[in-house]
Amino acid sequence: MNDSIQATTAPAPVGIYPHARRVGELLFLSGIGPRSPGSNEIPGNVHGADGALVSHDIQAQCRQVFANVRAVLEAGGARWEDLVDVTVFLTDMARDFKAYNAVWAEYFPDPATAPCRTTLGITALPTPIAIELKCVARAACG
Repeated sequence: MNDSIQATTAPAPVGIYPHARRVGELLFLSGIGPRSPGSNEIPGNVHGADGALVSHDIQAQCRQVFANVRAVLEAGGARWEDLVDVTVFLTDMARDFKAYNAVWAEYFPDPATAPCRTTLGITALPTPIAIELKCVARAACG
């Protein structure tokens, strides 16, 4: 079984790809960012008078990206607890890792039940976001 998943409660992908694809009991999510569904606004971003990004609030972006991941998981027949592996991309590792890690601990307080995680520092993402998640979850077939 190889099903494409589009979540109506998550922001649309920024390219031509599905939110997720189910293969057997695994659900592979495309990169999910913190844009707000409907408005596409990025929580916590502050722009100057010229429109340039001045600063961002990584905690606000973390909470929104987690909400978006949850929406895609649910559309694919999985739950938050079904996450198996998460790859995290941060555009400012030195500034944001500590605050990001604190939010992660709110959502995954027990390391024994948390998904595996890899966090990478990168120079940019396709939109002015500070975080993106790439996830794999176990989902019921059907």
